[in-house]
Amino acid sequence: MTIPSNAWVFDTGPLRHFTINGWLGVLRFLADNRPVYIPDSVERELVNATANVPTVGAALDADWIHVHRSTDQGFGAAFAHYVDRLVVDGKNMGECGVLAMGQIYGCEVVIDDATARTIAEEKGIRVTATVPLLCDAIRAKKLTTVMVEALADSLLESEYHLPFGPGGFRTHVLENGLLDYDEL
Repeated sequence: MTIPSNAWVFDTGPLRHFTINGWLGVLRFLADNRPVYIPDSVERELVNATANVPTVGAALDADWIHVHRSTDQGFGAAFAHYVDRLVVDGKNMGECGVLAMGQIYGCEVVIDDATARTIAEEKGIRVTATVPLLCDAIRAKKLTTVMVEALADSLLESEYHLPFGPGGFRTHVLENGLLDYDEL
């Protein structure tokens, strides 16, 4: 299976928390016609999450999110490399699959975990995270700042880790040069 280079490959965290908070449709809207994939390692993490949070199943049922399964040796070797670097006590398998897809297919990965993002940058994998993705949406006038502030606060309420606290989106993006004042 070949994955288009314009695809987004999501890690478990963003999908899980957008789904829990009822914002999954926003990701579909932002993807527009861009293909969206998850590796089977993320699928397994989402399935496991449904045991405690059944609403997470909405991400698994979404027909616009495609699951990538591969027996290709190159993909397997890349996945194994990331397992050696990231997996601790069986955690972070999702990130390993996402990074392997980014490496093998050249697609953009969506990961919020700082360690995995650093590895992606080291390997030259195109990577973004939730906050830059939302900033791009504001810049493209697909979402309003007020909507994104509500979305970010909603994610924080479900204990999703973002680099700011409740009500801190606007200050964070301005202080970190992610958006200019006139873009808000």
